[in-house]
Amino acid sequence: MNMPSWRDWLFSAKALLASMLALYIALAFDLPRPYWAMAAVYVVANPLAGATSSKGLYRALGTLLGAGAAVFFVPIFVNAPELLSLVVALWTGCLLYISMLDRTPRSYVFMLAGYSLPLIALPEVGTPEAIFDVALARSEEIIIGITCASVVGAVVFPTSVGTALSTRISAWLDDAAGWAGEILRGEGALPATPLRRQKLAADIAGLDLVISQLSYDAATRDVTRHARELRGRLLMLLPLLSSLADRLHALKDEKDVLPPDLAALLARVADWLRQGRGGEPERAETLVGDIVALRPPEPVDWQELILASALDRLQEIVDLWSDCLTLKDDIERGRHAGAWRPRFRHRRVVAPARHYDYGLLLFSAGSCVLATLIACAFWIASGWANGASAVMMTAVACSFFAAMDRPAPFIRMMTFWSAVSLVVSGVYLFGILPHVHEFEMLVLVFAPPFLLLGILIPRPQFNMLAMLLAVNTASFVALQNRYGVDFALFVNEGLAAVSGLGFALVWTLVTRPFGAELAARRLVWAGWADLAETAAGARRQDQERLAGRMLDRLGQLVPRLAAIEDRELAKVDGFAEVRVGFNILELQKVRRRLDPACRASVEAVLAGVVELYRQRVARRGLTEPSAGLCAALDEALHRSAEQTGAYGRHAVDALVGLRRVFFPGTPGPAGGFAPREHSRPILMAAE
Repeated sequence: MNMPSWRDWLFSAKALLASMLALYIALAFDLPRPYWAMAAVYVVANPLAGATSSKGLYRALGTLLGAGAAVFFVPIFVNAPELLSLVVALWTGCLLYISMLDRTPRSYVFMLAGYSLPLIALPEVGTPEAIFDVALARSEEIIIGITCASVVGAVVFPTSVGTALSTRISAWLDDAAGWAGEILRGEGALPATPLRRQKLAADIAGLDLVISQLSYDAATRDVTRHARELRGRLLMLLPLLSSLADRLHALKDEKDVLPPDLAALLARVADWLRQGRGGEPERAETLVGDIVALRPPEPVDWQELILASALDRLQEIVDLWSDCLTLKDDIERGRHAGAWRPRFRHRRVVAPARHYDYGLLLFSAGSCVLATLIACAFWIASGWANGASAVMMTAVACSFFAAMDRPAPFIRMMTFWSAVSLVVSGVYLFGILPHVHEFEMLVLVFAPPFLLLGILIPRPQFNMLAMLLAVNTASFVALQNRYGVDFALFVNEGLAAVSGLGFALVWTLVTRPFGAELAARRLVWAGWADLAETAAGARRQDQERLAGRMLDRLGQLVPRLAAIEDRELAKVDGFAEVRVGFNILELQKVRRRLDPACRASVEAVLAGVVELYRQRVARRGLTEPSAGLCAALDEALHRSAEQTGAYGRHAVDALVGLRRVFFPGTPGPAGGFAPREHSRPILMAAE
């Protein structure tokens, strides 16, 4: 692990300052649980000012929603503990399910509202008349903590969300430029996309998170639209690079080397991409002119069709890359949306569609419901006075890690470190705090552990763990205006909390032993079903959303493939399937404009694709394309080449893309292709 940077220490100091300010205000107003204000700071603290504000708003909304539910449900069901347990469990699970459907920071509203009900309601079931006061106090203390965190984050050496976005975009473009350079210089011209390059789709998730927070930062509100445009173009680059790699591989496979003029052009584009923070517009215009000049106007054989397809992809990459650089520069300068003119004007830019595995999400939420119910049943049956704490921690642990494929290791770690924080809290309560009589001294004695936890929060691998430890330590100390502690009560509350986490761990090990492999397989099967429906004509009006859904699915799949060893899943090339989707949509769009014979041949191809993917879905495994599909593709290629005008050209490009995906090692169709009327090269044709 790298040593903490000065930025990490600065963030930790700001978090400590905000937490002590919140604690001071809560103590000054003599609120019943001032430590909630302190803990709230660490829940929302983030190195980015906009992210702190957005999470603070979501935590406030979630707390108010959970507090309102507590005020509503407790008086109704206080005399029926079994029914109250059922209501609490269902409320927690249902809102957890909703939160998993919203994969943005806004999802925190629902998850927090879900487990805030047991946090507020269960400790007060013996005194239902006090539930309103408790809910109000918790809301006040949480809002104090949120306000302090937001003010300190915005005033004391603030870090803009735009800076983080620019850094991530630069890193992503560097990785994409590295892959493009490998392709253009020949090393990465492969028919299948390596897994490490498919990871670029997964990295977009990091950009999504930052983009969603732009509107909460005063310095970046004006560039939110630019950022979303940029996201779509970054995603569009990925299947284009994959397609170009495939076409260049096909050209090299035929003659071992690329034509000298093409190789020289590819080298110039690679140099431009590498230098490219780029791109002066004039340089992009020059490269596009060179590409158009090299493209055969009327391809007459298979090799020329491949060459034309490769050059079309190269032109689109140059246009998209130029757009990405322009947008990035505008975002860095804070320029208003609408001030730019895109080079890539085709309507098919990837829409922000999502793929959801509703079955697994329901299973995860249902597991949380059952765990909470069982914990409640044990509490009621045993009559354990502190059992509410066990139920609360069970609900929190099951909620926090529900979206993970393997939550058990994280819950195990949380259980261990919560036990450690319990010991640390005991040392403070019984060994240190009795000797502290002034607030300044209190700050000094709290500084060491909270500064150490604060430097871990900015690190993604430790973020959740460090945040939970800071919150647990503050909660276990349970600082009040007047010092007074009961050792037996402290031990019982602590044991109940750790027992709840231990039960959540055992429950998760029993109910969710399958890990990432099942989720990966279900993602692959969903992709095949999507392609079968599209080829059958069920989703002709879903072009942009299909592309976004497939790339989102790929972003979810790649990290899982890297975590498992499955030879069959390793053969899946997510980018190739995205290209299949684009090509199917292109054929669905143009087939009605073709003559009857050509239309029939194209429909035969689509029928073959439907059969292929339905076989894969039915068998839950890869099925090789049939020789009949290859023959249908070759027949459709010849028929489409006879068409004049743009529609025939569109069909040919799409068919070339499908043939290269399904039969990359099979020689091209025999015979020549009839000359066709020249038309302008299309944008984003076959992938």
